[in-house]
Amino acid sequence: MKKTLKKWLEKTIEGILFLSSTITTLTVILIVVFLFKEGKSLFQSTPIEEGFVLAVNKANAAGNLSANQIKNIFDQNIINWKELGGNDEPIFLFRMDDLSNYYTDEELGENFEFVPQRTNEFIDKTPGIIAFFPSKNIDSNFSGKILPIEKTTLKQFLSEKEWFPTAQPVAQLGVLSLILGTLWVSFGAILIALPLGLATAIYMAEIATKRVRNILKPLIELLAGIPSVVYGFFGLIVIVPQIQSLFGLPVGETALAGSIILGIMALPTIVTISEDALRTTPNAMKEASLALGANKWQTIHRVVIPYAGSGITAAAILGIGRAIGETMAVLMVTGNAAIIPHTFLEPVRTIPATIAAELGEAPQGGMHFKALFALGCILFIMTIVVNLTVEFISSRRKNKISH
Repeated sequence: MKKTLKKWLEKTIEGILFLSSTITTLTVILIVVFLFKEGKSLFQSTPIEEGFVLAVNKANAAGNLSANQIKNIFDQNIINWKELGGNDEPIFLFRMDDLSNYYTDEELGENFEFVPQRTNEFIDKTPGIIAFFPSKNIDSNFSGKILPIEKTTLKQFLSEKEWFPTAQPVAQLGVLSLILGTLWVSFGAILIALPLGLATAIYMAEIATKRVRNILKPLIELLAGIPSVVYGFFGLIVIVPQIQSLFGLPVGETALAGSIILGIMALPTIVTISEDALRTTPNAMKEASLALGANKWQTIHRVVIPYAGSGITAAAILGIGRAIGETMAVLMVTGNAAIIPHTFLEPVRTIPATIAAELGEAPQGGMHFKALFALGCILFIMTIVVNLTVEFISSRRKNKISH
């Protein structure tokens, strides 16, 4: 009876563990599927605001226009249709609010019931017009031409520099500045954190006494438990003013401030993993080096560090992964300017900060909403690449140890 009960209990525990792992796996898969499904929908629609159209005179010979071309039209950088393959005539910009400048209240109707007719009439008699107005105001006898707009392509999304998803009449969805801003801040963080972290790991693994190591290690690991918003406040109050004063900048919220904060946040990861890697160096190798006449520093430089190289590399890459995915601290200290960075003394905007700052304001299902999910897909891919790189380096390290 006891044997049967024990067997049944073991089977029950196995079933619970299996169910738990299955639910966890399915949850992760469903989140990834949902993320890419929403992100993919961005490339199946045009970047014009939902519920609006762009129309031109029926005699206009212009074909499909890109979001960038329409932006240049409404910014008046393009002022003649011949620049877009149309007739040689000046471009006349028209928005719905302009209609009252050309028609009286009586002509528009007491309840604006004649607005569709007047819009059609005005477009029909204005050869160079480009009109931006709600699609509900298209007259049943509309004689103009709805301007076809190119759908957002993956190439444009990744290569365009301007991120302005709420722009009218068409959204500007270029994420190059956001990708470069993310990589720029992460690269700066590793330049700061890796030398400091490696030096600390070497000290703790090879030089410090056991008592000192037992004090330092918990203190360093404690840094990982500090909330990112606290790091952000520290950066905003201490680091940002110092950078502004030191370099004589108009503002201190720069890529450098973000790199310093992320470097501090990445230190626990780099120190812990690097120290573990350094401590796996066999004592026989170190003793052999010392026996051949090398001193302690030469042994560390020529034996210990090369042997732990793959582990140190994995620590650096995991540190980059921490920096890439960080949101709140970066949002507070980098200035959030979606521009291509050229120096560390310029404001930047990262992908996580963009998602955190804008998702609450984006209408669900709209162009802006889809664009933010597409950004999430890019961030997911970047993180996966980092994790796969760590796995590859870790497997090489295990093979090296086994041999």
